[in-house]
Amino acid sequence: MRKSLLLLLATGCITVAGYAQQIKEKEVARIIGTLAADDMQGRFPGTPGIEKAAQFISGEFEKAGLQPLPGEKGFLEEFSKYSLQQSSVSFTVSGQQKDWPVIPLGNSRSFNWEKDTNYAVVHVKDPGELIKILYSADSVKKNTLVWMDASLVGYLGNIRASFSEHSYDSIAQLERVAVNAPKKQVILAFEKEPVADTASWSIHIDRTIKSTHFANVGGMIKGSTKPDEYVVFSGHYDHLGILPAVAGDSIANGADDDASGTTAVIMLSKYFKQLHPARSVIFVAFTAEESGGYGSRYFSKKQDPDKVVAMFNIEMIGKESKFGKNSAFITGFEKSDFGPILQRNLKGSTFNFYPDPYPEQGLFYRSDNATLARLGVPAHTISTTQIDKDKFYHTVGDEVKTLDITNITDIIKAIAVSSTSIVNGTDTPTRIAKESSK
Repeated sequence: MRKSLLLLLATGCITVAGYAQQIKEKEVARIIGTLAADDMQGRFPGTPGIEKAAQFISGEFEKAGLQPLPGEKGFLEEFSKYSLQQSSVSFTVSGQQKDWPVIPLGNSRSFNWEKDTNYAVVHVKDPGELIKILYSADSVKKNTLVWMDASLVGYLGNIRASFSEHSYDSIAQLERVAVNAPKKQVILAFEKEPVADTASWSIHIDRTIKSTHFANVGGMIKGSTKPDEYVVFSGHYDHLGILPAVAGDSIANGADDDASGTTAVIMLSKYFKQLHPARSVIFVAFTAEESGGYGSRYFSKKQDPDKVVAMFNIEMIGKESKFGKNSAFITGFEKSDFGPILQRNLKGSTFNFYPDPYPEQGLFYRSDNATLARLGVPAHTISTTQIDKDKFYHTVGDEVKTLDITNITDIIKAIAVSSTSIVNGTDTPTRIAKESSK
């Protein structure tokens, strides 16, 4: 990226490129290292770890000189949701008590299951098969126990948050859904060790309604000449929390997913604060991306989408992309001219933005850009993750030591330089086609 910035200097972008040089690798390493440290406890919503992370990000925004988002007194955008959470659980296999995770699906308050012929039993190793079960759980013909293979450990947090402890805006809303809960239920049991089909088992679970505190962390720079037009830079700072231990390690640090993107947002806030942008710029670290996208949905409902010119969502930029160094991909590349604008601003450099090489993964609607994109905003995610090959994705192995800090720094510089014409009001990306309301 150093070469590309020198080339940009030669083409006349002296101020912009000069400030981008102030995005230092040492500072990038400090921020990622703090967010992905063990004392953040995997940054799961509703835990002390994520509260600590929120305070750290707030402090960085304050040091950058940002002001709170409209209507907020500080950098926290707080809200609460309600879900059914386990108050007691007893799980035995062959008469022995186990502390393996068991996750009931649906909205029943209690489960008292003992192995007999009234229960179907399924063993699952393939992620695709697991996903099919999750989305068809409401239509099972028989109470079903699903044994999850140990290799699927990375799915536990998302399943718990999105399917078992799905959150609602009010207790009344949750109770209305619970009344209509299917009579036949599904429970997922983590098979930490192989369990024979002949083994006996018992599961007793009670659940109660609990409130969970959530907080996005956001700040902004008021635009100098176009203050009512907004550009958003975002990443999510939550992760999966504590998982079953692997070699003694149980903390899902989430270094790439998404301490890397959150770090980029913090660094870009400091970069643009020095440039006095024409448009207003919002910098936001979302909560609960892994738990159903609640943070970005709450944020998006408070925006006028017609005033949001563009959204740069930054997700997993910790490693080299499949296109090599000095590269990243943009989800939904074909849906607007957002990508071509960024690439044009890097003309003459060695950095390239590419279309999403994993269309089968549906990444465009799997991240925090999705809500505003459905409302017509050119909201895209920038990433480098090799999602089909990353063995650390959603595991306790996603730690800082697996990241390429130099490459991350270069990507942040590229985003800074390539986005400047949008932030300064000289480029406006075309809108994405709105989804029709259902």
